[in-house]
Amino acid sequence: MKPAKSVVEIWQWGGPSQLESFDPKPKADRDFNGGLKSIPTNVPGMELHEWWPQLAKCADLFSVIRTMTHTEFGHETACYLMQTGRMPGGGEVCPAIGAVISQVKRKEYKGDLPPYVILTREKGRFSEVGFLGTDAAPLVTGGRPNAPRFSVDGIVPPEGVTPEASQARFELLSALDGWKPAAKSANAVQAAAFDTAGKEARRIAEGDAAKVFDLSLETKELRDSYGRNEIGQTLLVARRLVEYGVPYITVNVPGWDSHKRHFETMKRKSLDSDMAIATFLQDMKSKGLLDSTVVWMSGEFGRTPRVGWEAPWNGGRGHYARCFSALLAGGGFKGGQVVGESDATASNPVSRPVSPQDFLGSIYACCGIDPEGPLPNSKGKKMPLLPPQSSAGRLRELYTEGA
Repeated sequence: MKPAKSVVEIWQWGGPSQLESFDPKPKADRDFNGGLKSIPTNVPGMELHEWWPQLAKCADLFSVIRTMTHTEFGHETACYLMQTGRMPGGGEVCPAIGAVISQVKRKEYKGDLPPYVILTREKGRFSEVGFLGTDAAPLVTGGRPNAPRFSVDGIVPPEGVTPEASQARFELLSALDGWKPAAKSANAVQAAAFDTAGKEARRIAEGDAAKVFDLSLETKELRDSYGRNEIGQTLLVARRLVEYGVPYITVNVPGWDSHKRHFETMKRKSLDSDMAIATFLQDMKSKGLLDSTVVWMSGEFGRTPRVGWEAPWNGGRGHYARCFSALLAGGGFKGGQVVGESDATASNPVSRPVSPQDFLGSIYACCGIDPEGPLPNSKGKKMPLLPPQSSAGRLRELYTEGA
């Protein structure tokens, strides 16, 4: 198995419901399934929730895990655990998977963009780079991906700003930069780092790398097929970043923390995501990119199986980590598979529980990084990549190690 060249992480910040996505329970009571249904997919025996009809048509391209499980019900600790495989504490803030993989892959990466790009806002709640510091910091683009031209904060000028106008802005910025001499005398190291970052941004803005973010170069039909919304256009940018060779791309999709009026929120988020992700996977496949790119999607946890119909929740679901779902595709992972079985209400795993360590270790393995080896870093820290545990839990049924 050749190591995956890139990873696209679709981070469902806040925790999406497993019942209204990849582990529907149509035979359960309304207090659990809300009276909603499942639909068949193009893989016999595999069903998804009715709000994911486009993914149902291409289920052979991805696999779902229905028995993700851990014990953390708070956003901060759960995010850290799902991103690092560790619990907070121990005197170190460890780097998340994006920082680790991008640092390993940057040795072979030749592009002008940073090796880790987040679209469009950082996850927050924890430090992704941990003790790796600014050397591993991602480019967090900001901007509006659904604009005719994706304006990337600090790099790509907004729509309508000509190269001449951009040049004038840089000159004005330099002329107004009266604090620079004082800053240099007060803290030469930080001032130099600031100058370097500014020069790097300008170099990228004036080079070919900035064109990666220019969605006007894509056809109207393709942009429409992704969906004219934030996740749709952001995933199209992600595909362009994969083509460019960026090793790690995160598409941060917030808004899944649906304590109140859960079904209204989940339906809107699901239908937008369904169209975008299905098109993304098919587009990646048609361009020959999927086999060399790991795609994974999850939140920090799922939602409580029992619906809170009473006020003030009015049909809400809370945080729930004992059993939730995730998606894996590409990069050596098989498609059309279902891993694990939950009970009748998606409350607990019945078979094949999958821990964050199992999940992350499998992604590392498909990227050619030994999950049982040391944590790669330039800081001299000697620690395992993941906490010591039996590797039997890794998702080997979804990939062939060493092939």
